[in-house]
Amino acid sequence: MGLFSKLKAGLAKTGGGMLASVFGGEERINDAFYEELEEALIMADVGMETTESLLDALREAVSAGKLKSRSEAREALIGILTKTMVPARPFAPEGGPAVLLIVGVNGVGKTTSLGKLASLYKAQGRNPLLAAADTFRAAAAEQLTIWAERSGTPIVKQGEGADPAAVVFDAISSYKAKGRDLLLVDTAGRLHNKKNLMEELAKIRRVIGRELPDVPCESLLVLDATTGQNAIAQAKAFAEVAELTGVILTKLDGTAKGGVAVAVQEVLHVPVRFVGVGEGMDDLLPFDAESFSRALLEQ
Repeated sequence: MGLFSKLKAGLAKTGGGMLASVFGGEERINDAFYEELEEALIMADVGMETTESLLDALREAVSAGKLKSRSEAREALIGILTKTMVPARPFAPEGGPAVLLIVGVNGVGKTTSLGKLASLYKAQGRNPLLAAADTFRAAAAEQLTIWAERSGTPIVKQGEGADPAAVVFDAISSYKAKGRDLLLVDTAGRLHNKKNLMEELAKIRRVIGRELPDVPCESLLVLDATTGQNAIAQAKAFAEVAELTGVILTKLDGTAKGGVAVAVQEVLHVPVRFVGVGEGMDDLLPFDAESFSRALLEQ
């Protein structure tokens, strides 16, 4: 399956199919249309504020373009969503060597996402290295090791309770020695203890900045799409302790809340970079704003 097909299949449950039915119903654009669309967007967990701003933009587009049919309105909304979700800046790994610092609470698919990222980049001819810097959770390094073996990616790890920054330092030494071009770093997800997490992430960032001063670092937050608006609350909390530059949204294939991708971007003002649409190694996809917007509205 291609990117659009996987996204469309993954988003099939979103809003119980209500979004597509709004545009597939009666052709006229009227007050009932906007009411149905509002309900469908909220059901898809786009969120109240984001829904209102999207409807305002759509009303403007309908008026300016003198649009008459719901199919025309759908194309206009696809354009609005795409514009909303297109990243304002390039993604560092697309331009060369980079560090990806992966953050998020346990259970959202963080370690799985790291393994799939390694596989994705290897398939692109890159040379990733994994750093198991979540030394707080029992068996975190072992879990990441299994994914490393599946993707054939080397991993640097230490024992449980080791200093995460020391793991990252060792990983950077290996990264340099082996001529790697991507460093993928797992981190602990102790959001309940924000002070410790903030200090830990700051220390890791200092090590990266000192040892790899010319290599850009992206900080990606992993969120579970099935939690809907709870993912927004989690995102806000992480934004307080980490300098986030992007989001990985997992489990889009198992939720009716795919609209949360739009809400996350509106609230955090950071782009979605990857979406997870299945269990397979190749089911973590680079985010494409237009494909996502079209898949969301064309079920």
